Amino acid sequence: MLIPHDTRFALDMVVDLVNTAPQDDHGAGVTEERLADVAALETFVQAHSISDVGELGGRDLHAVRRVRDRFAEIFAASERRAAAELVNDLVAEAGTTPQLTDHDGYDWHVHYFAPGASVADHLAADGGMALAFIVVAGEQERLRRCEAPDCGRAFVDLSRNRSRRYCDSRTCGNRLHVAAYRARRKEAAG
Repeated sequence: MLIPHDTRFALDMVVDLVNTAPQDDHGAGVTEERLADVAALETFVQAHSISDVGELGGRDLHAVRRVRDRFAEIFAASERRAAAELVNDLVAEAGTTPQLTDHDGYDWHVHYFAPGASVADHLAADGGMALAFIVVAGEQERLRRCEAPDCGRAFVDLSRNRSRRYCDSRTCGNRLHVAAYRARRKEAAG
């Protein structure tokens, strides 16, 4: 699947944002809120080189958490039409205004947020459009949750054959493959 750099960048941001939410780690407990305060939001904005958002405050934090929840709904959508409706609503509410730009050392790319948009609208517009491209391409099943029993983090499977089952942020795949290998060796030896 060919994905332009700006769409890939936006998809990475969506995944990272979804993964800031507290989640049940399937028996390992509930993870903490990683977007707990405005300082955490500022760190997120800086880590993702999100420009033109101005000074952030409590209202921005709450609005970004709502966008995060809506992204999570898109990941959880069971069928393409449902995902499309969620994306359409999100992008429309963000007031998208597509514009070509080349700034901060990046080649030409498209921003979908309106000039002067809030950080939440900025994330909703750019992230929503990135998700829209996935849905339009008929690739919604690439929006996944890690299958490790103690994880559940979001990721986008960009492998050629859509075979990725685990996130890469916590080495889940390696842990499970090692455990399976050890179990096979124990069974063969016993």
